[in-house]
Amino acid sequence: MALPFARCCNLSRWGAKRWGVLAGEARRGISFKLEEKTAHSSLALFRGDTGVKYGLVGLEPSKVALNVERFREWAVVLADTTVTSGKHYWEVTVKRSQQFRIGVADVDMSRDSCIGADDRSWVFSYAQRKWHSMLANEKAPIEGIGQPEKVGLLLDYEAKKLSLVDVSQISVVHTVQTDFRGPVTPAFALWDGELLTHSGLEVPKGL
Repeated sequence: MALPFARCCNLSRWGAKRWGVLAGEARRGISFKLEEKTAHSSLALFRGDTGVKYGLVGLEPSKVALNVERFREWAVVLADTTVTSGKHYWEVTVKRSQQFRIGVADVDMSRDSCIGADDRSWVFSYAQRKWHSMLANEKAPIEGIGQPEKVGLLLDYEAKKLSLVDVSQISVVHTVQTDFRGPVTPAFALWDGELLTHSGLEVPKGL
């Protein structure tokens, strides 16, 4: 697959919400929807823009509104809210998907890249029944979690950590030490099936 994604120098138009969460919100965790203007043409949003599904053919690029924020080659979509501080937790329900990536990305990462393929995004990848952490296309295997029905993500911005959480045990499976350089946003990529996001959650006790 190729990667097309243009930088937008006027990201501020995404609204004040995109530039972080208030202190009160940070205690509860971010609440977000998926940002349609960033979604690749093979992705369709549903459930009030909290879910995303993959279509093998997808929409014709000519039928999709032109937008420099849109991923044009890789099946990626970003959330509509950014994080600049605090500790946040959200969950993802996986439906019929055998190949996807979930994590966070810089809001201005290149739209010519896929999340996990550059040093502007930090993700957990599931493919061929195996989990890996990914940064700059480098993979590290993750053990201790099988085929998912629902998984959690724990982001600690100040500690520069992103963790994959086993929701059945409420335990951290794997943690990636990151190097955030600015606002980050939840990010998703998938090549089959559906993902449904659950945000606005409190960080579970013990995490």
